[in-house]
Amino acid sequence: MPPSPIGSGFVASNDSEPAADSVYRPVIGLPTYAERARFRAWDIDCALLPRGYVDLVHAAGGIPVLLPPLGVPSDVLVDRLDGVVLTGGSDIDPARYGAQAHPATGGIRSDRDDFEFELFALAHRRSMPVLAVCRGLQLVNVALGGTLQQHLPDVLGHTDHNPTPGVFHPVPVTTCDGSQVASIIGHEVTAHCHHHQAIDTLAPGLTASAHAADGTIEAAEARTGSFLLGVQWHPEADATDHRLMTALVTAATTYGKERGR
Repeated sequence: MPPSPIGSGFVASNDSEPAADSVYRPVIGLPTYAERARFRAWDIDCALLPRGYVDLVHAAGGIPVLLPPLGVPSDVLVDRLDGVVLTGGSDIDPARYGAQAHPATGGIRSDRDDFEFELFALAHRRSMPVLAVCRGLQLVNVALGGTLQQHLPDVLGHTDHNPTPGVFHPVPVTTCDGSQVASIIGHEVTAHCHHHQAIDTLAPGLTASAHAADGTIEAAEARTGSFLLGVQWHPEADATDHRLMTALVTAATTYGKERGR
């Protein structure tokens, strides 16, 4: 689930600009990747994130803040946030859910795992709103006691969720009646997918709230409590659809105001 250039050229239109300064704008934390990157004359280690996430948070009325994977996050850091987007990226270390690595499991970043598992733990403990994207949904499921399918083609017999490296693939997804995700995006959506892993055993406390036609869980959410919603697809790949991010920003605004921001 690599970075994507989609959304990198997006400029918010006047009607998608956040409202006046008097309106509270929540601070949304976005974990970044520690990766080698090339730009202009440089070839150096970077903390980076696809621009689509930043643009989508801004268009939805939030203030995006990039969080590099340095050690483990502190209470001081998390106390300055109103919401978190657990972003997409490489595979989670299977040791975290008691499994041996599949030959197709790769790109494991221990520093990122350490940072984001603790970030989620601190946010969840505070009932802070969380939107989890692709790897982020997988992380939430593992953190709460679930497991993952490490290579979907072995299970499904096809590569429809990730047919071409570096390219999102449209996958029809159906949401579950009465779910939070259905209330946000409706009964059906064409999702932008790029994943070869997915939820296997669903964590206690989560409910599956959307599926692909092949049965793959494409969204899950908390049964009760604060806003905790994960999608296996990439909403940041569609700069015109702000619905999921707007739902997070709305919940984060309430969270911030309740804490006297």
